[in-house]
Amino acid sequence: MVARPIVPLGNDIGFLPGDLEDKLHPWMQPIYDNLDVIVGTSDEKIDEKDTDYRSSDYLIESDIIHIEPLTYIRGRSLPKRFLIIDEAQNLRPLDVKTIITRCGEGTKVVFTGDLEQIDSPFLDAASNGLAYLINRFIQEENFCYLNMKQSARSALAEQAAELL
Repeated sequence: MVARPIVPLGNDIGFLPGDLEDKLHPWMQPIYDNLDVIVGTSDEKIDEKDTDYRSSDYLIESDIIHIEPLTYIRGRSLPKRFLIIDEAQNLRPLDVKTIITRCGEGTKVVFTGDLEQIDSPFLDAASNGLAYLINRFIQEENFCYLNMKQSARSALAEQAAELL
């Protein structure tokens, strides 16, 4: 299961037409983009016999991967899951607690985020949920923290992060 917080950049555009999937698609597009990179299907045609296996659409349609908003996690119980929470720097400490306390037996959680890329106007590098999680769990046995030193996007993205 892959989830991310819904945090608009700048002014929110307001009401979106359609069903829940239609409304969530713009918010979840970064996850679709990353899946396309991982399975190698972004704008490239691959051998027909590999199409189903190597397609991000296939992973979603076959329920191998579930993409969900964090908005509806309250009240859920999530046993035996591999849960990826993207953009965790935009979560509040309470949000992180809510997510982790929903994990059942056998669930593993990966929080991804960049403390330099906080988009929420009410959070900063010290008050966001990802920093809170790291500070509270850093000495715990069931916790691992990785700090990537280079940008995973491009040299341009890394240069912009340093200069802007």
